[in-house]
Amino acid sequence: MAETDLKKLERPIKAFANKRRLAMVKYIKRRREASVGDIAEAIPLSIKATSKHLGILVAADVLEREQRNIQVFYTIARDLPGVAKMLITLL
Repeated sequence: MAETDLKKLERPIKAFANKRRLAMVKYIKRRREASVGDIAEAIPLSIKATSKHLGILVAADVLEREQRNIQVFYTIARDLPGVAKMLITLL
């Protein structure tokens, strides 16, 4: 396997290597879409910490974000990396 292929595998795996991020993905999977505030309340975690974790998941192409007025909503990405699809089915 080429180095670039390994890096593509590494990013989503690292994003899932945190119990709070796993809980966030599980929550969004159940709800299909959730705002930062809803996620922070459900975990429970501060808005700032929640936003940081969500940013990691977006950077790993696991989640997509949409800004609506002052709120930001998150959904599971449509084009998930293969390893992310597999991990999300386990949640």
